[in-house]
Amino acid sequence: MTVKAILDEKGRELFTLSPDDTIEKATAMLAEHKIGALVVTTEKGKIAGILSERDIVRVLAGQGTSVMKHPVSEVMTKKVKVCNQQHTVHDVMETMTSGRFRHLPVEENGVIAGIISIGDVVKRRIEEVEREAEEIRSYISTA
Repeated sequence: MTVKAILDEKGRELFTLSPDDTIEKATAMLAEHKIGALVVTTEKGKIAGILSERDIVRVLAGQGTSVMKHPVSEVMTKKVKVCNQQHTVHDVMETMTSGRFRHLPVEENGVIAGIISIGDVVKRRIEEVEREAEEIRSYISTA
């Protein structure tokens, strides 16, 4: 299964911020949409960074609540790993596991095209394993 198939099934709805938006705005968006990360983009849709719940917790623990008025550009992860729609579930599982992160933006032609989470990936992998097991059971019962 590919990233394109995941996005086709789950949808391509994406919530983004600009680098100048505040951490306070970011936390409100995360809570409102019940998501774990926001992609930070330029006006032209290019990925400038990613801001996760973990990023916010770390900065709050280190600097306190006064940081809520700061721009997300001070806290976001700037070196963002991305994938494209042709990557497989196995590709992105490896990338997410080795990088120890749970959200991976999908980039096409230099702009953001979606985002997938480890939950999306694990769900699809479980579906694959269950389908393979059913095919094996079916094969054995007809042999």
